[in-house]
Formats: sequence, structure tokens, C-alpha cells
Amino acid sequence: MSTTMLKITDLKVAYGGIQAVKGVSFEVNEGELVSLIGANGAGKTTTLKAITGTQPVAAGDIEFLGRSIKGQGAWDLVKQGLVMVPEGRGTFTRMTITENLQMGAFVRDDNEIDADIDKVFAIFPRLKERAKQLAGTMSGGEQQMLAMGRALMARPKVLLLDEPSMGLSPIMVDKIFEVVADIHGRGTTVLLVEQNASRALGLANRGYVMESGEVTMSGEAKALLADPKVRAAYLGE
Repeated sequence: MSTTMLKITDLKVAYGGIQAVKGVSFEVNEGELVSLIGANGAGKTTTLKAITGTQPVAAGDIEFLGRSIKGQGAWDLVKQGLVMVPEGRGTFTRMTITENLQMGAFVRDDNEIDADIDKVFAIFPRLKERAKQLAGTMSGGEQQMLAMGRALMARPKVLLLDEPSMGLSPIMVDKIFEVVADIHGRGTTVLLVEQNASRALGLANRGYVMESGEVTMSGEAKALLADPKVRAAYLGE
């Protein structure tokens, strides 16, 4: 029986008087890659922000490793192993690639940080080639790789990815999804939020469909990918 790493129960999030997330429930089990798909404005990013402590929760609960984390700050959650790569990447543009990776390990005090930087360079050879380059001078796809590498430096138990393919060229989209599959294949539990439904469900074990702040469908990723409603709404069929 696999361990439930992340459990969201009846989560509600509001901006002012507008309810952006309306009672969402889902879970992510150890070793899974779970995709949360939906159109722009469905409430996917707001859900991730609530999980990671950067957006207040109006109601419901969030459990990580069997304990409620509702109301905890992002800093504490990273130390516990809940790490997000935000939409828009958020790299430190005036720092080098190596310095960005070191920042990812800021919550750690062990002596294996340099070894982990080498592991990130093995996953992202392009970053190794440019280790001393300023992050702000890199392409969007390269910055996305850096943001993912920086998150891995925190040694996540669950890695949350918010729209990692957004705004990237088709070739770079292919590369990013290859890397997501690789990270998952190395044993990291992943929650992937994506508008690119076919690619996200193609990688996932299970999926949830979000519409207007609610989960409207869920199931095995392959079954969702074959569902006529999902294909009509998200795959243009």
C-alpha cells in the first residue's frame, strides 16, 4: 500500500469576494506523477499557491505526510520537502547558474550540496556548460531547466510543477517533458499542473480535471486521455 504524500480536502480559496477554488479534493501518493489539468483560469495555480503556503486558505485542509500544513509558510514547507517550481520560473537573474542552484539548497546544512549540483548538471548538461553564466541571459527554456534544477537542490519529497511548458518553443517543450519523466523515474513524487493536457496525461499515473475552481473529473491518466469529453475540451477534438 503506497503512502499518501499530499492530501487536499474540500479546499476553498478566495480573492476578495471571488471564490477561485470551490471545495477541491485530491491526493498524491508516494512515487506517483499526478497531473492537474484545466483551462487558463480554472484555479490550478491558486490551488498550488494554497498548498505551498503562499495564498491563504479560506476553508478545507491540506495534509503533507499525514499532518495538516494549512497556514504554514513556504519556508517551513520547503524544509519539510514540499517544493514548487512556480509559473514564470522565478530565477535569480543576476546570479550565475551555480549560485541559483546553491540558493535551492539554502534550507540545507549538510555537506552533500556540491554533489547534488553535479547530479543536477547530469540531468541538465546545458546548465553545466554555462555554470558561470548569469541566469537572466538565458533563454526561457534554459531558465525553466534552472528553476527545476534549483527545486531539486532542496531534495523534494513532493515536487510541484506549475505550467513548466508555458511559453516555450516546441523543441524545448519536448525537452522539459523528458526531464519531468526523468525526475519522476528517479523516484521523486510529482504533482504537475499543465494546460498541455495531452502531454501531461501522457506522463502521469493519474489525473484530475479542474474547471471553474472545481475538480470535475478524475481517474487513471490513460482513461482520461481517452475520454471524449477531455479530448473535446482540451485536445481540440
